[in-house]
Amino acid sequence: MVSSVKKEVIYMQVIHKNHMEILWHDYAEAIDDIPITNAGIIEKSSVIGRTGLMLLSCGTGAWRVRQSMNTLAEQLGLTCTADIGLMSIEYTCFDGEECYSQSLCLTNTGVNTSKLNRLEQFINKFSSEGVYMTGEELHSHLDQIEKIHGLYSPTALGLAAALACGAFTFLLGGGPVEMFCAFAGAGIGNFVRCKLGKHHFTLFLCIFASVTSACLVYAGLFEVMKLILGVSEQHEAGYICSMLFIIPGFPFITSGIDLAKLDMRSGLERLTYAIIIITVATMTAWIMALILKLQPVDFLTLNLQVPVQILFRLAASFCGVFGFSVMFNSPVRLAATAAMIGAVANTLRLELVDLSAIPPAAAAFIGALTAGILASLIKNKVGYPRISLTVPSIVIMVPGLYLYRGFYNLGIMSLSVAASWFAAAILIIAALPLGLIFARILTDKTFRYCT
Repeated sequence: MVSSVKKEVIYMQVIHKNHMEILWHDYAEAIDDIPITNAGIIEKSSVIGRTGLMLLSCGTGAWRVRQSMNTLAEQLGLTCTADIGLMSIEYTCFDGEECYSQSLCLTNTGVNTSKLNRLEQFINKFSSEGVYMTGEELHSHLDQIEKIHGLYSPTALGLAAALACGAFTFLLGGGPVEMFCAFAGAGIGNFVRCKLGKHHFTLFLCIFASVTSACLVYAGLFEVMKLILGVSEQHEAGYICSMLFIIPGFPFITSGIDLAKLDMRSGLERLTYAIIIITVATMTAWIMALILKLQPVDFLTLNLQVPVQILFRLAASFCGVFGFSVMFNSPVRLAATAAMIGAVANTLRLELVDLSAIPPAAAAFIGALTAGILASLIKNKVGYPRISLTVPSIVIMVPGLYLYRGFYNLGIMSLSVAASWFAAAILIIAALPLGLIFARILTDKTFRYCT
């Protein structure tokens, strides 16, 4: 523990922060016994703004951040307006006599459903507990929540990615060979990404290093298996699956939800962020494919009977969603709940495509709609935020394979083939948030109106 603190100190001495740290406790008044409801507008606003910024850092959408800030403002006797982006908030608080404005920004963005759950509990209990606390006590409580950086070590997150991508491989049509190689490649790749992320390396470097590692591990294992076991050359198709842990499903889906609520700034910024990740990841994978002479060929047919296939898809979907949920820093119970929802919704989607010839985009809409409705039915019983259940449960439906094949064919100038893959991917990506949106409209009265 001491050594890690020393390393962080040395790091800070070498690299000067580009974002100055906000000393939140300086906003609290010196008098210890004044509850926040009797404090000044600056102190009240600091609690509202900090809570909103922390929610934003968890990866939740602008609508949820604004709703939470409004809830706190009402309890504190203020009116709050907020303009929210991917990594920044500009807000103003009014009390009838004075107004106070702040512009806050994050140093980085990500997904942390564990911290999101704690913040939701803080907001829900604010009317019964928080209003009696001082500003200093509230900021100390938020300090404790802010320390929830990650529930899992890089090794555990590597295993989660390995589990998710191994399951993903089967759902895309891969067999045991592809699943094993993708399991190892994704595990090493995400381990590398987490290690670099802990040292605050830039996004582009983390993506490049992790995707490169995943492809190298897959290709290395595959060559060994060809030499020892004599496996078919066609099994190389699974190398794409080893890098699917990098697909930004959370920002893709939340961007659609933000756009549906006319939070244009947040929605477009999240979409741009997701596109940047996809572009860097797929370009890196394409270059690695050229170097390692890998091609995105079709998977070998497994020839499973329908009942067996359904059971395997249920199990693989559960494992895949569970792995992605853990990667989003969900506690095991939350991850398991999301996995059960995802198992039902994703298996339904796949069977609709196979058995009824429904277009993949339409099946994705039905799958996402099902996931949203199931999450709405059980969220109050399990006590978790809706977004922590719905988004992980449908991330596995994001067509990462389609996006990569689109970029691969674009790179070799097969423009018509690339356009076909991109068109299919765009339709599915659009269908997923639409499914969640309509599920929310059907089950949540507060979401139905633009107010």
